[in-house]
Amino acid sequence: MAKLLLGPVLRYVDARSATVWAETDEPCTVRVRGAAPPEGAGGGTAEGHAAPAPASFSGEAATFRVAGHHYALVVLDGLPPGAALPYEVTVEADGGGGEARVWPEEGSAFPPSEIRTPSEDPAAPVRVSFGSCRWAAPPAEEKDPVGPDALDTLARRLAGEPASERPGLLVLLGDQVYADEVSPATREWMGRRRDLDRPPGAQVADYAEYTRLYAESWGDPEIRWLLSTVPSVMIFDDHDVIDDWNTSDTWLAEMRATDWWRERILSGLMSYWVHQHLGNLSPADLAADPLLAAIRAAPGRDGTEALRAFAERADADPAAVRWSYRRDLGRTRLVMIDSRAARVLAEDRRAMLDPEEEDWLGAQVREDRGAYDHLLLGTSLPWLLPHLIHDLESWDSALCGGERGARWAGRGEYLRRAADLEHWAAFPRSFGALADLIAEVREGPEAPATVSVLSGDVHHAYVAEARWPREGAAGWPREDEAVPGSPVYQLTCSPVHNSVPLAMRFGFRFGWTGAGRALGGLFARHGRVRRPAVRWRRDGGPWFGNQLMTLDLRGRTAELTLEKAVVRGGRAALREVTRTRLHRA
Repeated sequence: MAKLLLGPVLRYVDARSATVWAETDEPCTVRVRGAAPPEGAGGGTAEGHAAPAPASFSGEAATFRVAGHHYALVVLDGLPPGAALPYEVTVEADGGGGEARVWPEEGSAFPPSEIRTPSEDPAAPVRVSFGSCRWAAPPAEEKDPVGPDALDTLARRLAGEPASERPGLLVLLGDQVYADEVSPATREWMGRRRDLDRPPGAQVADYAEYTRLYAESWGDPEIRWLLSTVPSVMIFDDHDVIDDWNTSDTWLAEMRATDWWRERILSGLMSYWVHQHLGNLSPADLAADPLLAAIRAAPGRDGTEALRAFAERADADPAAVRWSYRRDLGRTRLVMIDSRAARVLAEDRRAMLDPEEEDWLGAQVREDRGAYDHLLLGTSLPWLLPHLIHDLESWDSALCGGERGARWAGRGEYLRRAADLEHWAAFPRSFGALADLIAEVREGPEAPATVSVLSGDVHHAYVAEARWPREGAAGWPREDEAVPGSPVYQLTCSPVHNSVPLAMRFGFRFGWTGAGRALGGLFARHGRVRRPAVRWRRDGGPWFGNQLMTLDLRGRTAELTLEKAVVRGGRAALREVTRTRLHRA
């Protein structure tokens, strides 16, 4: 009898449709159908939602196979809007044996999983929680070396509180798995299947080992329930593949010269498409996706060959594949930006986004500008950094580009890799292009109430506000010196479950100080770096620890909350660190 290995993972949800992802242990048909609500259900539901009620909705999908693993993505249509819909999952093996319920699990301590469809009222409130960088939490009986997992802690809280406390969307901004920093248990497992003294050593080598990472991370009981009941979107960052992924053209050339990199990158892209990217797409996008159609039509529904060819194309020509995507949540627009695979690495054309990707981003932001009240730009790497770090990255980019000659260029490449100087500031033209796009959108009668750039990566959290000075204004402009427009914020939240060395904490704090800014100015002058058109200042932070940010968007009002996972009375809990009103209507 077929079994459920991973999932169900609730991915796309709108007022009338949803998608649910799952992995099984053999070829089968996966069915998702409405379940009777638990006895006594009612009340305490999400704002704008009806009480849980029986529903006749159902959907099914036959599994497809990739490298011996079996997956299904079930599309549900015709759902009632504004409803809280408990659901169950059954499987029926291709070889027969009958249909068996596999979710909820018998004896589960968690409430039934629900699909909560938003109201069709575009003014309905939206709650978005976000963060990045999650090492898989160790088993409950083991000591956690980096403290409580913020997502695990969120799951336990939501399991015991009314549905009104649940986010409408969970945005995971990179490093969902760590292919280059595996757990002791995974290292031991890998050592039983190959020689870890040969490259890539105790790092992921192939597709099978990637699936081990997802099983370890998503099989965590708290995470499994959380992802089954809160819709999620995801984007990769470097550790989903390898540290410093696509940091420069010389880095890439060195990787391609090894005998292990090709299998690593192809397996990384294949596993990302299966586990993360596929669920980012809407039902309409899925129906039009040629790769998914080819996989489902393949003999035996074995999509390994088609998916590998897709990954080869994505690796050889990044512009041929788009990993970025857009979600409209009522009157909130979320645009998720691929700031890893879409890069142009040649030093004379260096850019965070290739030209086609940059045009696509502009089109998503400009389309129906008056139709959204809040614009969220999700990019794994922060756009606005502490001033010293920004100037260091811009200086280093100038050195690598030859501004100070070949000798300094070699030093710049070494420093770029050693210090991870690869954020938007390290791509000055792209930094300026994004600043120009945001400046355009924030002005005029159709401007949104807020523009927020959501990021992670840097293992701490902070809030920075951007302004554009009128010509001639110096430093941080006063209200009368700034170009009027919507407030613009950099909202950075990381890690969900990881750590940061003490020295780096000092550096992040110092980077915001006046002394840090002055030091950064010296680097910028040495590199002959032009001052950016946008100015920014820190409004909150830096905060350290395992944490999550949440945006509550109501009409043209936006409120931000940061919560940190702490231990209270021997149990993990989320403690509110700060609550900030970003915009009041």
